[in-house]
Amino acid sequence: MRPGRVPALSAAEEAEILVRVRAGGAARREGAGDLFRRLREPVHAVCLHVTGRRADAEAAVAEAFLAVQRALPGFTTESRVTTWVYRLALRAAFRARARGRDGVSTPLSCLSAGPRLVLALFSIDGLRSGEIAEILGIPEEEAWSRLHAARRMLSGTQGH
Repeated sequence: MRPGRVPALSAAEEAEILVRVRAGGAARREGAGDLFRRLREPVHAVCLHVTGRRADAEAAVAEAFLAVQRALPGFTTESRVTTWVYRLALRAAFRARARGRDGVSTPLSCLSAGPRLVLALFSIDGLRSGEIAEILGIPEEEAWSRLHAARRMLSGTQGH
């Protein structure tokens, strides 16, 4: 595992969490709590990449995990739980960014949203292109295209 690599849940761990959540009661709370503990840090990092501000990222994380808590008992296994959580977090982060202040400035803010997010997920969070494509709901080739576009844009801005 590379430094900064997102501690992904295995399929078996996700299934075990879903079993507990669907059992209800204390098991549901424990399963949801385990999911939150395991994914909070990487989800926060993604939200921070999108929003550029800690307060906005925290708001997005809270919104995303509230949505997770509400919808988790009815979650279907059409996708991975981790992927689904990331998607909810990204939507919340983009809403938080839209509500946030103008003039957000981060080291990656010179990039447009698509390339910036793919570069952050790949280089900072250590996700593979297939994982990024699944999270963003795009073909893997598009994830690679955005990654290379981000690298070209950054190399063109260095020294200016």
